[in-house]
Amino acid sequence: MPDSPIIKQVPPSLAGMRLDVALAELFPDYSRNRVQQWIREGHVRLDGAEVRPRTRLAGDEQLEVTIPSQPQVDEFSAQDIPLDIVYQDDDLIVVNKPAGLVVHPAAGHADGTLQNALLYFDRGLADVPRAGIVHRLDRDTTGLLVVARNPGAHKRLVSLLQARRIKREYQALVHGVVTAGGSVDAAIGRHARDRKRMCVRDDGRPAVTHYRVLQRFRAHSHLLMELESGRTHQIRVHMQYLHHPLVGDPVYGGRDRVPAGADQAFIDQLRAFPRQALHAWRLGLPHPRSGEDLHWEAPLPEDIRQLVSAMQADLRDTGPEPHD
Repeated sequence: MPDSPIIKQVPPSLAGMRLDVALAELFPDYSRNRVQQWIREGHVRLDGAEVRPRTRLAGDEQLEVTIPSQPQVDEFSAQDIPLDIVYQDDDLIVVNKPAGLVVHPAAGHADGTLQNALLYFDRGLADVPRAGIVHRLDRDTTGLLVVARNPGAHKRLVSLLQARRIKREYQALVHGVVTAGGSVDAAIGRHARDRKRMCVRDDGRPAVTHYRVLQRFRAHSHLLMELESGRTHQIRVHMQYLHHPLVGDPVYGGRDRVPAGADQAFIDQLRAFPRQALHAWRLGLPHPRSGEDLHWEAPLPEDIRQLVSAMQADLRDTGPEPHD
Protein backbone atom coordinates (compact mmCIF):
# COMPACT_ATOMS: atom_id res chain seq x y z
CA MET A 1 0.00 0.00 0.00
CA PRO A 2 1.21 3.56 -0.55
CA ASP A 3 3.27 5.30 2.14
CA SER A 4 2.44 8.83 0.94
CA PRO A 5 -1.01 10.22 1.78
CA ILE A 6 -3.90 10.11 -0.65
CA ILE A 7 -5.35 13.59 -1.09
CA LYS A 8 -9.10 13.94 -1.65
CA GLN A 9 -11.41 16.94 -1.63
CA VAL A 10 -14.60 16.33 0.33
CA PRO A 11 -17.48 16.74 -2.14
CA PRO A 12 -20.30 19.07 -1.06
CA SER A 13 -22.70 16.12 -1.26
CA LEU A 14 -21.08 14.70 1.89
CA ALA A 15 -21.61 17.86 3.97
CA GLY A 16 -23.07 17.04 7.37
CA MET A 17 -21.98 13.39 7.21
CA ARG A 18 -19.81 11.76 9.88
CA LEU A 19 -16.20 11.43 8.80
CA ASP A 20 -16.07 7.61 9.19
CA VAL A 21 -19.23 7.16 7.13
CA ALA A 22 -17.92 9.51 4.43
CA LEU A 23 -14.54 7.73 4.33
CA ALA A 24 -16.22 4.36 3.85
CA GLU A 25 -18.06 5.90 0.89
CA LEU A 26 -14.93 7.53 -0.54
CA PHE A 27 -12.89 4.32 -0.09
CA PRO A 28 -15.48 1.63 -0.94
CA ASP A 29 -12.92 -1.21 -0.88
CA TYR A 30 -12.56 -0.79 2.90
CA SER A 31 -15.03 -1.43 5.70
CA ARG A 32 -16.27 1.21 8.10
CA ASN A 33 -14.44 -0.53 10.95
CA ARG A 34 -11.23 -0.31 8.96
CA VAL A 35 -11.52 3.42 8.23
CA GLN A 36 -12.42 4.07 11.87
CA GLN A 37 -9.15 2.35 12.78
CA TRP A 38 -7.26 4.65 10.37
CA ILE A 39 -8.79 7.69 12.06
CA ARG A 40 -8.04 6.49 15.60
CA GLU A 41 -4.43 5.70 14.66
CA GLY A 42 -3.87 9.18 13.17
CA HIS A 43 -3.73 8.15 9.52
CA VAL A 44 -6.45 10.65 8.54
CA ARG A 45 -6.17 14.45 8.58
CA LEU A 46 -8.82 17.00 7.70
CA ASP A 47 -7.38 20.33 6.51
CA GLY A 48 -4.12 19.23 8.14
CA ALA A 49 -5.60 18.49 11.59
CA GLU A 50 -6.24 15.17 13.34
CA VAL A 51 -9.90 14.27 13.73
CA ARG A 52 -12.24 11.76 15.32
CA PRO A 53 -14.56 9.26 13.59
CA ARG A 54 -17.69 11.21 14.55
CA THR A 55 -16.39 14.56 13.22
CA ARG A 56 -19.03 16.16 10.98
CA LEU A 57 -17.96 17.35 7.55
CA ALA A 58 -18.78 20.77 6.17
CA GLY A 59 -17.85 19.94 2.56
CA ASP A 60 -14.89 21.10 0.44
CA GLU A 61 -12.31 20.22 3.15
CA GLN A 62 -9.07 18.53 2.13
CA LEU A 63 -8.65 14.96 3.31
CA GLU A 64 -5.22 13.36 3.70
CA VAL A 65 -5.40 9.59 4.15
CA THR A 66 -2.37 7.35 4.62
CA ILE A 67 -3.52 3.76 4.22
CA PRO A 68 -1.44 1.61 6.60
CA SER A 69 -0.28 -1.90 5.92
CA GLN A 70 -1.64 -4.68 8.10
CA PRO A 71 0.73 -5.18 11.05
CA GLN A 72 -1.01 -8.34 12.19
CA VAL A 73 0.07 -9.89 8.89
CA ASP A 74 3.42 -8.18 8.37
CA GLU A 75 4.87 -9.51 11.62
CA PHE A 76 4.59 -13.07 10.33
CA SER A 77 7.03 -14.19 7.68
CA ALA A 78 6.23 -15.69 4.33
CA GLN A 79 7.16 -19.37 4.13
CA ASP A 80 7.49 -21.70 1.14
CA ILE A 81 4.82 -24.23 2.12
CA PRO A 82 3.12 -26.18 -0.70
CA LEU A 83 -0.50 -25.22 -1.37
CA ASP A 84 -3.19 -27.13 -3.24
CA ILE A 85 -4.73 -24.26 -5.23
CA VAL A 86 -8.13 -25.24 -6.61
CA TYR A 87 -8.89 -21.85 -8.21
CA GLN A 88 -7.38 -18.39 -8.51
CA ASP A 89 -8.05 -15.10 -10.25
CA ASP A 90 -7.29 -11.43 -9.47
CA ASP A 91 -9.75 -11.43 -6.56
CA LEU A 92 -9.86 -14.96 -5.14
CA ILE A 93 -7.80 -17.95 -4.19
CA VAL A 94 -9.52 -21.20 -3.24
CA VAL A 95 -7.30 -23.61 -1.31
CA ASN A 96 -7.81 -27.28 -0.49
CA LYS A 97 -6.31 -27.39 3.02
CA PRO A 98 -4.63 -30.61 4.19
CA ALA A 99 -4.88 -32.08 7.67
CA GLY A 100 -2.36 -30.75 10.16
CA LEU A 101 -2.11 -27.24 8.68
CA VAL A 102 -3.09 -24.47 11.10
CA VAL A 103 -4.84 -21.54 9.40
CA HIS A 104 -3.60 -18.54 11.44
CA PRO A 105 -0.47 -18.10 13.58
CA ALA A 106 -1.32 -18.36 17.27
CA ALA A 107 0.16 -19.49 20.57
CA GLY A 108 2.00 -22.74 19.93
CA HIS A 109 1.90 -22.20 16.14
CA ALA A 110 3.98 -19.11 15.43
CA ASP A 111 4.69 -20.18 11.86
CA GLY A 112 4.17 -23.03 9.42
CA THR A 113 0.55 -21.97 8.91
CA LEU A 114 -1.70 -21.43 5.92
CA GLN A 115 -1.24 -17.69 6.43
CA ASN A 116 2.55 -18.03 6.12
CA ALA A 117 2.09 -20.11 2.97
CA LEU A 118 -0.29 -17.57 1.42
CA LEU A 119 2.10 -14.68 2.08
CA TYR A 120 4.79 -16.57 0.16
CA PHE A 121 2.41 -17.44 -2.67
CA ASP A 122 1.20 -13.83 -3.04
CA ARG A 123 3.20 -11.08 -1.27
CA GLY A 124 0.35 -8.64 -1.95
CA LEU A 125 -1.74 -10.44 0.69
CA ALA A 126 0.29 -8.58 3.35
CA ASP A 127 -1.96 -5.59 2.57
CA VAL A 128 -5.23 -7.52 3.01
CA PRO A 129 -6.73 -8.09 6.48
CA ARG A 130 -5.71 -11.49 7.88
CA ALA A 131 -3.82 -12.21 4.65
CA GLY A 132 -7.18 -12.44 2.90
CA ILE A 133 -8.47 -15.42 4.91
CA VAL A 134 -12.24 -14.99 5.25
CA HIS A 135 -13.16 -18.13 7.23
CA ARG A 136 -11.16 -20.94 8.75
CA LEU A 137 -11.00 -24.66 9.32
CA ASP A 138 -9.64 -26.46 12.37
CA ARG A 139 -6.07 -27.73 12.08
CA ASP A 140 -7.06 -31.34 11.37
CA THR A 141 -10.13 -30.58 9.25
CA THR A 142 -9.44 -30.80 5.53
CA GLY A 143 -11.02 -29.06 2.57
CA LEU A 144 -11.90 -25.82 0.85
CA LEU A 145 -11.16 -22.29 2.03
CA VAL A 146 -11.64 -19.02 0.12
CA VAL A 147 -9.04 -16.25 0.33
CA ALA A 148 -9.48 -12.65 -0.85
CA ARG A 149 -6.58 -11.17 -2.85
CA ASN A 150 -7.38 -7.49 -2.30
CA PRO A 151 -9.17 -5.37 0.32
CA GLY A 152 -12.24 -4.85 -1.86
CA ALA A 153 -12.73 -8.57 -2.39
CA HIS A 154 -12.15 -9.16 1.33
CA LYS A 155 -14.82 -6.65 2.32
CA ARG A 156 -17.35 -8.13 -0.11
CA LEU A 157 -16.62 -11.73 0.90
CA VAL A 158 -17.02 -10.89 4.60
CA SER A 159 -20.38 -9.29 3.76
CA LEU A 160 -21.42 -12.38 1.78
CA LEU A 161 -20.43 -14.61 4.69
CA GLN A 162 -22.43 -12.50 7.14
CA ALA A 163 -25.41 -12.60 4.77
CA ARG A 164 -25.09 -16.44 4.60
CA ARG A 165 -24.48 -16.34 0.86
CA ILE A 166 -21.31 -18.41 1.05
CA LYS A 167 -22.38 -22.05 0.96
CA ARG A 168 -20.15 -24.50 2.84
CA GLU A 169 -20.84 -28.21 2.73
CA TYR A 170 -18.95 -30.85 4.69
CA GLN A 171 -18.71 -34.62 4.77
CA ALA A 172 -18.12 -36.41 8.05
CA LEU A 173 -17.98 -39.87 9.58
CA VAL A 174 -19.75 -40.06 12.91
CA HIS A 175 -20.24 -42.69 15.59
CA GLY A 176 -23.62 -44.35 15.69
CA VAL A 177 -26.28 -45.04 13.08
CA VAL A 178 -28.12 -41.81 12.25
CA THR A 179 -31.67 -42.76 11.30
CA ALA A 180 -32.61 -39.62 9.35
CA GLY A 181 -31.40 -36.17 8.40
CA GLY A 182 -32.28 -33.06 10.33
CA SER A 183 -31.00 -29.79 11.75
CA VAL A 184 -29.35 -28.73 14.97
CA ASP A 185 -30.29 -25.23 16.16
CA ALA A 186 -28.30 -24.86 19.36
CA ALA A 187 -26.22 -21.91 20.53
CA ILE A 188 -22.50 -22.50 21.07
CA GLY A 189 -20.20 -20.87 23.61
CA ARG A 190 -16.96 -21.41 25.48
CA HIS A 191 -16.94 -24.28 27.99
CA ALA A 192 -17.18 -22.98 31.55
CA ARG A 193 -14.26 -25.06 32.89
CA ASP A 194 -12.15 -25.98 29.87
CA ARG A 195 -11.51 -22.79 27.89
CA LYS A 196 -10.10 -24.74 24.93
CA ARG A 197 -13.43 -26.48 24.38
CA MET A 198 -16.75 -25.21 23.10
CA CYS A 199 -20.18 -26.50 24.11
CA VAL A 200 -23.89 -26.00 23.58
CA ARG A 201 -25.12 -23.37 26.04
CA ASP A 202 -28.15 -21.11 26.22
CA ASP A 203 -26.08 -17.91 26.42
CA GLY A 204 -23.85 -18.86 23.47
CA ARG A 205 -23.90 -17.52 19.92
CA PRO A 206 -26.61 -18.80 17.56
CA ALA A 207 -25.51 -21.80 15.49
CA VAL A 208 -27.40 -23.94 12.97
CA THR A 209 -26.13 -27.11 11.27
CA HIS A 210 -28.14 -29.09 8.70
CA TYR A 211 -27.27 -32.73 8.02
CA ARG A 212 -28.43 -35.67 5.93
CA VAL A 213 -27.32 -39.27 5.70
CA LEU A 214 -25.19 -40.38 2.75
CA GLN A 215 -24.63 -43.95 4.01
CA ARG A 216 -25.24 -45.94 7.17
CA PHE A 217 -22.81 -48.59 8.39
CA ARG A 218 -23.07 -51.04 11.27
CA ALA A 219 -21.94 -48.62 13.97
CA HIS A 220 -21.22 -45.41 12.06
CA SER A 221 -22.75 -43.01 9.53
CA HIS A 222 -21.43 -40.97 6.62
CA LEU A 223 -23.11 -37.55 6.72
CA LEU A 224 -23.38 -34.50 4.48
CA MET A 225 -23.59 -31.24 6.43
CA GLU A 226 -24.26 -27.61 5.65
CA LEU A 227 -23.58 -24.65 7.93
CA GLU A 228 -25.76 -21.59 8.35
CA SER A 229 -23.33 -20.11 10.87
CA GLY A 230 -19.64 -20.63 11.43
CA ARG A 231 -18.91 -21.00 15.13
CA THR A 232 -15.69 -22.48 16.45
CA HIS A 233 -15.86 -26.31 16.34
CA GLN A 234 -19.53 -26.02 15.30
CA ILE A 235 -20.00 -29.38 13.56
CA ARG A 236 -17.93 -31.20 16.16
CA VAL A 237 -19.92 -29.70 19.06
CA HIS A 238 -23.32 -30.16 17.42
CA MET A 239 -22.69 -33.80 16.59
CA GLN A 240 -21.50 -34.49 20.12
CA TYR A 241 -24.71 -32.81 21.31
CA LEU A 242 -26.69 -35.30 19.19
CA HIS A 243 -24.64 -38.18 20.70
CA HIS A 244 -23.08 -38.84 17.29
CA PRO A 245 -19.56 -37.43 17.74
CA LEU A 246 -17.11 -37.40 14.85
CA VAL A 247 -14.89 -40.43 14.36
CA GLY A 248 -11.34 -39.66 15.50
CA ASP A 249 -12.22 -36.39 17.25
CA PRO A 250 -9.63 -36.06 20.05
CA VAL A 251 -11.66 -33.42 21.93
CA TYR A 252 -15.32 -34.27 21.45
CA GLY A 253 -15.25 -37.85 20.15
CA GLY A 254 -15.24 -39.97 23.30
CA ARG A 255 -14.64 -43.72 23.09
CA ASP A 256 -14.52 -45.43 19.69
CA ARG A 257 -17.62 -47.48 18.89
CA VAL A 258 -16.63 -50.82 17.39
CA PRO A 259 -19.30 -53.02 15.72
CA ALA A 260 -19.62 -56.50 17.20
CA GLY A 261 -17.67 -59.17 15.36
CA ALA A 262 -15.65 -56.69 13.32
CA ASP A 263 -12.42 -57.77 11.68
CA GLN A 264 -9.35 -56.91 13.77
CA ALA A 265 -7.76 -55.00 10.88
CA PHE A 266 -10.83 -52.75 10.69
CA ILE A 267 -10.82 -52.28 14.47
CA ASP A 268 -7.14 -51.28 14.37
CA GLN A 269 -7.75 -48.88 11.47
CA LEU A 270 -10.67 -47.26 13.27
CA ARG A 271 -8.80 -46.82 16.54
CA ALA A 272 -5.71 -45.48 14.80
CA PHE A 273 -7.54 -42.80 12.80
CA PRO A 274 -5.53 -39.73 13.81
CA ARG A 275 -7.99 -36.84 13.47
CA GLN A 276 -11.65 -35.82 13.28
CA ALA A 277 -13.10 -37.32 10.09
CA LEU A 278 -14.36 -34.00 8.72
CA HIS A 279 -13.84 -32.58 5.24
CA ALA A 280 -15.08 -29.30 3.71
CA TRP A 281 -15.90 -30.81 0.35
CA ARG A 282 -17.98 -28.13 -1.40
CA LEU A 283 -17.84 -24.33 -1.48
CA GLY A 284 -20.13 -21.96 -3.37
CA LEU A 285 -20.35 -18.17 -3.54
CA PRO A 286 -21.12 -15.22 -5.81
CA HIS A 287 -17.90 -13.79 -7.24
CA PRO A 288 -17.12 -10.60 -5.29
CA ARG A 289 -16.56 -8.59 -8.48
CA SER A 290 -18.76 -10.12 -11.19
CA GLY A 291 -21.48 -11.68 -9.06
CA GLU A 292 -21.18 -14.94 -11.02
CA ASP A 293 -22.16 -18.01 -9.01
CA LEU A 294 -19.08 -20.17 -8.50
CA HIS A 295 -18.80 -23.66 -7.01
CA TRP A 296 -15.84 -25.89 -6.20
CA GLU A 297 -15.55 -29.44 -4.92
CA ALA A 298 -12.67 -31.26 -3.28
CA PRO A 299 -12.88 -35.07 -3.13
CA LEU A 300 -12.52 -36.84 0.20
CA PRO A 301 -8.88 -37.14 1.26
CA GLU A 302 -7.27 -40.56 1.12
CA ASP A 303 -7.44 -41.30 4.85
CA ILE A 304 -11.22 -40.74 5.03
CA ARG A 305 -11.76 -42.63 1.75
CA GLN A 306 -9.92 -45.64 3.18
CA LEU A 307 -11.99 -45.54 6.35
CA VAL A 308 -15.24 -45.35 4.35
CA SER A 309 -14.08 -48.34 2.28
CA ALA A 310 -13.32 -50.29 5.46
CA MET A 311 -16.78 -49.52 6.86
CA GLN A 312 -18.40 -50.59 3.60
CA ALA A 313 -16.43 -53.86 3.64
CA ASP A 314 -17.43 -54.50 7.26
CA LEU A 315 -21.08 -53.96 6.33
CA ARG A 316 -20.83 -56.36 3.36
CA ASP A 317 -18.99 -59.03 5.28
CA THR A 318 -21.03 -58.97 8.48
CA GLY A 319 -24.40 -57.48 7.61
CA PRO A 320 -26.27 -54.71 9.43
CA GLU A 321 -26.51 -54.74 13.20
CA PRO A 322 -29.96 -54.66 14.81
CA HIS A 323 -30.97 -51.27 16.25
CA ASP A 324 -33.69 -50.20 18.62
